[in-house]
Amino acid sequence: HAQSLAFLERARTEWMRAQGYGQELLRREHDLVFAVRAMQLDFLKPARLDDALAVSAELSECGRASAVFSQSIHRGDELLLTAQVRVAALDAGGFRPRAIPWPLLGELKALERPAR
Repeated sequence: HAQSLAFLERARTEWMRAQGYGQELLRREHDLVFAVRAMQLDFLKPARLDDALAVSAELSECGRASAVFSQSIHRGDELLLTAQVRVAALDAGGFRPRAIPWPLLGELKALERPAR
């Protein structure tokens, strides 16, 4: 179960990087980091050692100081896990809550794919 969390984390990080918002860029240019605030996980079927897994991440909601990702883990066509992950925006220096700065907030809102 714990490894699933690591897979989800990596998928969110890589999704952000693919959109042009790598962690170092967010820290350097926006003094911003994201930290998990809450997760809702639904373990539907077990994964086994040596399974080839596909992990997805979509931004389903972006608010002023937090964002929600809809995620899943598949083995082929089989859905193994679904997750809703809320991340909070924090200042990179002191890890205190903060608003997502403009124009970054607008750019992230444009990437939203509401949960189905």
